[in-house]
Amino acid sequence: MFIWCRDHRLHHRYSDTDGDPHNSKRGFFFCHMGWLMHKKHPYVIELGRRIDMSDMQSDWMVMFQKKYYYPLYLLLAIFIPMYVPLYFFGEHWWHSLLVCYFLRYVFSLHGTWFVNSIAHLYGTRPYDKNLQPVESWFVSVVTLGEGWHNYHHAFPWDYKAAELSYFINHSATFIEFLDMIGLAYDLKTASPAMVLNRIARTGDGSHYLLGDEETRKAVTAWGPLHPLNPTYNSTLQPPSAVLKPEGLPLFHEKDVLKLKISRRSASTA
Repeated sequence: MFIWCRDHRLHHRYSDTDGDPHNSKRGFFFCHMGWLMHKKHPYVIELGRRIDMSDMQSDWMVMFQKKYYYPLYLLLAIFIPMYVPLYFFGEHWWHSLLVCYFLRYVFSLHGTWFVNSIAHLYGTRPYDKNLQPVESWFVSVVTLGEGWHNYHHAFPWDYKAAELSYFINHSATFIEFLDMIGLAYDLKTASPAMVLNRIARTGDGSHYLLGDEETRKAVTAWGPLHPLNPTYNSTLQPPSAVLKPEGLPLFHEKDVLKLKISRRSASTA
């Protein structure tokens, strides 16, 4: 958890540059799984040391998991998944190992890596055409809602990681259930006005409500043109990415400014 959180914060701040651990500009294989087989880029190492992790370091549960990662991994990822079919269903230990550990692990890993690869390469950018990440129905189906990636990078602090929590977004639904029973709280989300401002200001025109037909037609795919096709892609050129020491902002001042102006106008009307 601690290492993932550090790398994920680095990924958002320096997205799709040499400061990004899984920089999609280096190709599909690299951002999907090759980044785990390479030495880290020097910028990733240098900039990773600057990421503030004080909140994670003050969380006893995160630090407990970090300290006892290997025994916890053996217990939770290997022993328990293998033991259940062995004890309750009389399964052979070898079959249990192959299916409940290896097959499950390979499937979950590639599903997770799709967010770094497909969801950065094949899709549309209705919220911010200046960001490399895209909206991918295919990845959302595989990952239970983590494929609405253009929105997630436009509003990285939104718990839904998508504009809608009820459309192929079981992750958000689960978080809302935890909030309902008191196990999650202080959920942060972008207001509808802020989302609309961002779509109007930086969207590529493909938004399902506010887009235009001309842009929606500017879509291509390998094979059938279907939203669940993993190669579903906009013909618009992907944006360039420039590495800046300060990284990308958590939010855009223009969105907040427009929101303040609209609120002020509504209060004086």
